[in-house]
Amino acid sequence: MLKRRRLLRPALIGLAGAALVLLVLAYIPGGVELRITPRGGEPLLVLPLQPGERFTVHYYHSVENAPIWEVHSVDAAGHIYIEEERYLKFGAGMGKMPGVGRMVMRGPYEVITDMHQPTGEFVLRVGSPGVDHTILYRGTATNLSAMAPHQAVTFSARPVSLLGRLWRRAWPHRATPRTQEP
Repeated sequence: MLKRRRLLRPALIGLAGAALVLLVLAYIPGGVELRITPRGGEPLLVLPLQPGERFTVHYYHSVENAPIWEVHSVDAAGHIYIEEERYLKFGAGMGKMPGVGRMVMRGPYEVITDMHQPTGEFVLRVGSPGVDHTILYRGTATNLSAMAPHQAVTFSARPVSLLGRLWRRAWPHRATPRTQEP
């Protein structure tokens, strides 16, 4: 009986310590998670991001067939912002918005930089193959037009705890592309 008590006390202390560590990890911020989801479906992409980290929506303009890049970021609270637009030439719906960002040239591309305009959660109607709506993230490219042509997908982000981030690092969501952690 005495031997059992000697073993039980350290085990209970260890268990309480482990529970305390898990509780603390559940309250420490661990970044954000961006989800790209069709209405009523499972996520097509789940991207773990650090606050301020960028991802890009790349596609070909449906009228001009010119390449376009829209660079976005997500803050620690899960708010999505558009940071930059880059395109070869003005097309329908493209161009400078007065008072937003500044226009520069990068080689043949017109670029609106320093936008930092909040978009919040937004819906993208994915174009057909040829429009090739593609998400560029940490050296990966995921073509949404090949996965969900003509579907509306929602871009949403939410903060995750350090515990959640560590969990996803060990067991990634099946919709998370394999990348190198930044």
